[in-house]
Amino acid sequence: MQAAPELFSYRKFWAHRFGVAPELPMSREEMDALGWDACDIIIVTGDAYVDHPSFGMALIGRLLEAQGFRVGIISQPDWTSAEDFKKLGKPNLFFGVTGGNMDSMVNRYTSDKRVRSNDAYTAGGEGGKRPDRSVVVYSQRCREAFKGVPVIIGGIEASLRRIAHYDYWSEKVRHSVIMDSKADLLVYGNGERQVVEIAHRLAAGEPIKALTDIRGTAYTTKHGQREGWWEKDSSSVDTPGKINPPVDPYQMQTEESCAEEKAKTPQQTADKPAPNVIQIHRVSPRHAARTVIRLPAYKQVKDDPVMYAHTSRILHLETNPGNALALVQQHEEQDVWLNPPPIPLTTAEMDAVFDLPYSRLPHTRYGQMNIPAYEMIRFSVNIMRGCFGGCTFCSITEHEGRIIQSRSEDSIIKEIEAIRDTTPGFTGIISDLGGPTANMYRLACKSEEIEASCRRLSCVYPGVCKNLNTDHTPLIDLYKRARSLPGIKKILIASGLRYDLAVLSPEYVKELVTHHVGGYLKIAPEHTEDGPLSQMMKPGIGTYDKFKAMFDKYSKAAGKEQYLIPYFIAAHPGTTDEDMMNLALWLKRNGFRADQVQAYLPSPMSAAAAMYHSGKDTLHKVRRQGGDISVPKGLKVRRLHKAFLRYHDPENWPMLREALKNMGRADLIGNGKKHLIPNWQPVGTGAKGEGSRVSRKAHKPVEGKSFRTQHTRPKPGKSKAGRRRQG
Repeated sequence: MQAAPELFSYRKFWAHRFGVAPELPMSREEMDALGWDACDIIIVTGDAYVDHPSFGMALIGRLLEAQGFRVGIISQPDWTSAEDFKKLGKPNLFFGVTGGNMDSMVNRYTSDKRVRSNDAYTAGGEGGKRPDRSVVVYSQRCREAFKGVPVIIGGIEASLRRIAHYDYWSEKVRHSVIMDSKADLLVYGNGERQVVEIAHRLAAGEPIKALTDIRGTAYTTKHGQREGWWEKDSSSVDTPGKINPPVDPYQMQTEESCAEEKAKTPQQTADKPAPNVIQIHRVSPRHAARTVIRLPAYKQVKDDPVMYAHTSRILHLETNPGNALALVQQHEEQDVWLNPPPIPLTTAEMDAVFDLPYSRLPHTRYGQMNIPAYEMIRFSVNIMRGCFGGCTFCSITEHEGRIIQSRSEDSIIKEIEAIRDTTPGFTGIISDLGGPTANMYRLACKSEEIEASCRRLSCVYPGVCKNLNTDHTPLIDLYKRARSLPGIKKILIASGLRYDLAVLSPEYVKELVTHHVGGYLKIAPEHTEDGPLSQMMKPGIGTYDKFKAMFDKYSKAAGKEQYLIPYFIAAHPGTTDEDMMNLALWLKRNGFRADQVQAYLPSPMSAAAAMYHSGKDTLHKVRRQGGDISVPKGLKVRRLHKAFLRYHDPENWPMLREALKNMGRADLIGNGKKHLIPNWQPVGTGAKGEGSRVSRKAHKPVEGKSFRTQHTRPKPGKSKAGRRRQG
């Protein structure tokens, strides 16, 4: 893989002489106290400012401060005018704009498009403190406040909207966000390398328009082929026509084939396309740096779902930093260029980023106000980033990449000790050691050469790759060392567990179950049926059964009463009504009653969103004919699928009775254990006019906490775990 400049190797900017700020300033008064006459960089964010590495604005802000720049924060500004964007003055270098830790649309709306009443990233949990499509609105206000100042957008909202993308809330394909925001540069993925290079090059006097060669960025230019670039035209799907021998579109071009091409006569090459357009997808490594793939243009994908699915597939195949090519997509008179993904951080770089002088507290301006997202991570530690799972509904891989970037054990222990010694309210319990997943720490391909050339969408689907190192020993050692620290009572694991990896390491499962579960462990099989699971790229339910057997075995050996809480998704592409019915039957057989349920939400740029929009299986080559999948769309079917997950709720029984009759499964309606729902309805429940009689045994909903799925509870007082849950 290509080398990258070490993150902290740049000569510090002259302003480093001002030293480290106790917290990055949010007002002119704070700037004056620091002796600043101006900020070099101003970060505009849709989140409340928490000076903690789990919050993007703090991590990027502290990193730029370590490079010698003066960084100010404008948090959740009033976007109805440009006045709030002027309060720190004009930045010397650029505005950095982010919607926050979540996409602003996902943050504000439920999967049923209802407005949420609260916002976990706002002081007091108050909703309505950020606009829809925050990146676009904030960028426009920055332009109004100070014309001529470069605007650079980043964060997950910009990252997942970097090309033309299906927007679930408007139900249409929108432009790349760099077009709508009119930003100068878009930073995608974790932006440390990109932002540091941008800042130093702008400080050295380079114009923003010259910064077109930075990995992990996107920019706009006038439409047309660029001199010196080879272009691969992938702007169409297969159409009926002349039948040619099948060609592998991802074959490597060899030196022999190049020699043969050069030896052809002019007559033999007369039918070739225009210069600098190549007809194979993969190219020799010596040409890769100057090869770009031409994606279907915005006007092609906005009204053609099949073309959109084709574009999505190409994008997802070009995400490995070791072999990804540049991409270009036409938007009217301009092209949006995407440079290849950034080079992942080394362990030493990760350590240095997380060892920056964060206060680990919300900004003092918030006083004693509660910020729910901060409360959730206050006593947790991020040990890694990235995910090679490739789940199609998830955007982590598209944002953070498939290559795992891990911190050193010493750096993690140092942060745990800092939480113990400095964080107010710490009681001795670390709420999580994890990241995007709980158990991918230090897992990687056994060969750097294979990793650099791999084009798999997942390292664990349809099975765990034979080249993947699945040794959990480093993670086991970390757990043991962390739980033995003085003053640490318990280390809990709350991040999502890849149980298909965990079952390959019984010692890890034993350590986890014996010492790191607080009564319940939440995992995500997502479904029980092969149809939807194959479109999610998730393992079959048999793997869950294997893990559950190990979980129960080690819980019993430890003398603990513990339960698995499985997560499931309703209405995912590839799911039929029968699939949801079978899932409901599985839930009933296993004694689960869902408290909160999740309906699939098509997040921008995810593979599943392309399936949802197009009805095509994008995990295989997209064609006009064939590859169609079932997609639950519309409020009625989405509500039905959610109702199957809550089969025990009387409010859902009328809907389920009607559906089961239509499906020819009226045999599941009755009062026996083999039935899914009863044939009676409690008074006051269900649809209007229902409730003609009451059950002899009154319906009593399951009590408990807000888990998505909840196991039947033991009686109070049976065990310490049982008493803790009742409390």
